[in-house]
Order: sequence, then structure tokens, then C-alpha cells
Amino acid sequence: MTNLKLFTGILLTGFLLISFNFSAMAGKEKVQLSTSETDAEIYIDGKLMGKGTAEVVILSNSCVTVHIEKIGFLRETISFCNKKNAAKPPKSYYVTMKRDDAYDASIQTDIANIDIELKTTMSEEDAWKLISMIITSYFDVIEVTDRETGYLRTSWVVQSFQQNTIRTRMIVKLGNTDPLTYKIKLVSEESRNPGTSVKSDELYREWDRVLRKYSNVIDELTSRLK
Repeated sequence: MTNLKLFTGILLTGFLLISFNFSAMAGKEKVQLSTSETDAEIYIDGKLMGKGTAEVVILSNSCVTVHIEKIGFLRETISFCNKKNAAKPPKSYYVTMKRDDAYDASIQTDIANIDIELKTTMSEEDAWKLISMIITSYFDVIEVTDRETGYLRTSWVVQSFQQNTIRTRMIVKLGNTDPLTYKIKLVSEESRNPGTSVKSDELYREWDRVLRKYSNVIDELTSRLK
């Protein structure tokens, strides 16, 4: 008797699941999604479902979230719902992607966030004066400067964009005294969200790009301190 009840229960559960799935599928809606960028990646509920075009299936009484991404363009997020009190999903949906203002205001570089050795034949005093002068022409505020230890660090400079916040600073450390060598680092970080506080260190990560207004500082230091 116990086995019969268990078997009956399994059959009933299976029947209810099939009925539920059939009902959801029977009332499903489909949206033909396309984007202005033919290679933009389309993620549906976190899964990559196509590039440039994709079919979005929304089951009855459910919602679907679509993310569209392409390097150099702003991320797009769209939600479609197939519920009684929600607007009916359209048969087709076209997304015009917009340029990423943070991307366009920067350049990709392999010199960001790494220590670069800079040797000079100048005297320590002249080298330090020149380093300080060049860096203050790019950064308004020097947070720490100590000629005796050969250490200099600027304050963070923050710039917010539509979908990103970029913070940039410069760090100089004395390497060797013979020959006179400094280690310079251009620190560039992003939060991937607008309006992020400069103090929220945990929200920032290294960025392999540098804002254009700082792109020449390393070259200038290298060429003028030879």
C-alpha cells in the first residue's frame, strides 16, 4: 500500500509539472530582438544567446532580463514581462547602442598600473624638481611629497561618466642612487558605475585604459629626465 501511494504521488507530481510547463509554454510570447551593432553580445537572464540578433522567449507569468554589451558602447538592459497586468511584449524590438563616453575619452595602454623604471643622468635635486614640475602640470594636488626618500604621490583625480567612474593618480618612488633611478606608476582604475565615491576603494579595479589627458605624462617624464 505504501509503495502504491508513493507511486501515485510521483505520477501526480509529474502530471502537475507537465501541466504547469505546458501552460507556461502555451502562453509564451516571443520578441525578435536586434541591435545597431551586429556583433553586440546579447545575454538573456545571464546566458549569451546571440550577437546582433536573438529571439527572446517569455513564458507565461514571467519576466526576462536582457543585457546587451559591446566594448566601446554603453551597456543596455531591457526587461520584458508576460504577465496579466504588464504591457504585452512587442513582436520585435530594436536597440540603438550609444558610444561609451569613458571609452572615447581614453586610450588603451600597457603602461597603466605598472612600475616603470626611469634612469637619469641629472643630479638628484634637478631630477626631483623636474619630476615635480611635470607631474603638477597634469595633477593639481600632490598628496605626499618627500624629496629625502624620493617618494611622491598625487591625490586621486576622479571623473564620472554615464556608466563609469575613473580615478587616476601618479606615484613616484626612488629606486637606486647610482645610477639615479626612479620608479613611476600611472594608476588608472574604474568602478563601472557612475558617481562612485573616490573613497570607495572596494568598488574600484584596475583599468587597462588611461584618460587621454594623462596619456603623455609617462613619455614626457621619460624624455625629459634622460
